[in-house]
Amino acid sequence: MLTRQEALTQLTAPGQFYELATEQGAHGPLRVFVNAPASLRRLFADTATDAPFIVFGEERLTFREAHDAAARMGHVLVHVFGIEPGDRVAISMRNYPEWIVAFMAITSVGAVAVAMNSLWQPDEMAYGLRDSGAKVLVADQERLDRLAQCSPAPAIDVIAVRPAHPAQHAHVWSTLDGAAPAVLPHVLIEPTQPATIFYTSGSTGHPKGVVSSHRNIISALFSWELDAAVATLRAGTPADTGAPAPATLLAVPLFHVTGANAVYLSSYRAQCKVVCMYKWDPEVAAELIEREQITSVVAPAAMTGDLLRVATHTRRDLSSLRRVGGGGAPRAPEQVRQIGSSFDHVAPTTGWGMTETNAIGAGIAGADYLGRPESSGRCSAVLQLKVVDDAGNELPTGQRGELLVRGTSMFSGYWNRPEVNSDVFVDGDWFRTGDVAYLDDEGFLFIVDRIKDLIIRGGENIGCGQVEAALLMHPAVHEAAVYAVPDERLGEAVGATVYGDPGIDPAELRSFLSEHLARFEVPTHLRFVAEPLPRTPSGKILKRQLRDEAVTGRSS
Repeated sequence: MLTRQEALTQLTAPGQFYELATEQGAHGPLRVFVNAPASLRRLFADTATDAPFIVFGEERLTFREAHDAAARMGHVLVHVFGIEPGDRVAISMRNYPEWIVAFMAITSVGAVAVAMNSLWQPDEMAYGLRDSGAKVLVADQERLDRLAQCSPAPAIDVIAVRPAHPAQHAHVWSTLDGAAPAVLPHVLIEPTQPATIFYTSGSTGHPKGVVSSHRNIISALFSWELDAAVATLRAGTPADTGAPAPATLLAVPLFHVTGANAVYLSSYRAQCKVVCMYKWDPEVAAELIEREQITSVVAPAAMTGDLLRVATHTRRDLSSLRRVGGGGAPRAPEQVRQIGSSFDHVAPTTGWGMTETNAIGAGIAGADYLGRPESSGRCSAVLQLKVVDDAGNELPTGQRGELLVRGTSMFSGYWNRPEVNSDVFVDGDWFRTGDVAYLDDEGFLFIVDRIKDLIIRGGENIGCGQVEAALLMHPAVHEAAVYAVPDERLGEAVGATVYGDPGIDPAELRSFLSEHLARFEVPTHLRFVAEPLPRTPSGKILKRQLRDEAVTGRSS
């Protein structure tokens, strides 16, 4: 069998479709795909076919119909609202088809799509609109209601999507879309032009806007394609001829790069049907997988864990599934093994990536993943990874330190945050991820924890992720969050909040953990809750909130 590097060399050689060439970027050389479209506008135009694309309830659009709708809305943005290249246009709504069409329209006329967190409350919404300087907001009724509660109200043009009372709005999507010609205004878009602003889902302070170019995004999309081509070449087997036509479940919010990049945008060249969920419900997800012959689900561990539990008792036919991917938060090793054993044809996949890297970084799948369930995989061909100590010196294989990344899919910087940019970028273009990690001798990446999540107990360093993984191996534990709690003697002790079956015995759980963890790693402070753990919109557990509740003795 070819090694991964041999397969990469073969597939990216001159004359091959995934040929990589080196170009000079703002801070140094970049590896770029020679045959990639120069812009998202070109990507959309090249893939406008009659194949099924968007499914939402009974609503269906082909790729061509979506492109025509985007062309009409692009005409409206330019000729009704005066949008010019570089202007920001915000989107805030559920995963409606209009979100996708609006994104296509905005980026196709050279404007910047601001993917606003649809769960933001009025003050946060007002902040995002002010910070981005958006000229137009495309929003559904829930967000329109919150906008009305903003004080002072942002001065912005609004396009109302599916409003409860259309006559109350000056601009309604359905009316505007139906009146415009299906021709995009002529606009030249360079690969390095900004295309998107995604806001990070930090749990404290104001979120930061991550600015990415057309090239950043398309490099990520092609990187996933290349990884799949490498896996096929190495396997030496023909494609799965018995698999249904590609179809993916859009179960995560489009304002997160997992939903936007890994699920939605990667569907164009694959001609993959995108089945949109109004909100996450594992029973409904199982129904959609059966009805729409879904072949791929990419979601955070909490959602794929829900799906696993449904798969064990549902009568739904889930045999169409071929891939269950991760995103937003790491999986516990036990869930990886369960995916491999619970579905007949499924290859579990995951990876490490950030909003700042456009969701790529490292990836792992199939046998590699089952054999190394704690790993996030090996580095993308258009990125570089290194692990450094506190002084910035690169560490040898196997040693833990802060993970740094650079390359073609990296964002250009945080919007209006020059002081933050100067802190997070070092040596010109290396980005400090804030993740504690190490690389093994085969180049597999292992994320140990966030730097701020590291517990130092009497001089011993404890990775929260390792303790969480052990907790999730217990059959009665569904979700777990581990954090540091103050300890008078040791400085910090290990605390954990656990959601699971009723009546879990703390002594029995600690006894179980002692079989998988060092004694000092077993939580001394256990808190049990009756509801799923609170999460950010991107699927990450709100550890700070849980820690504060545990420290103050507040019960749920």
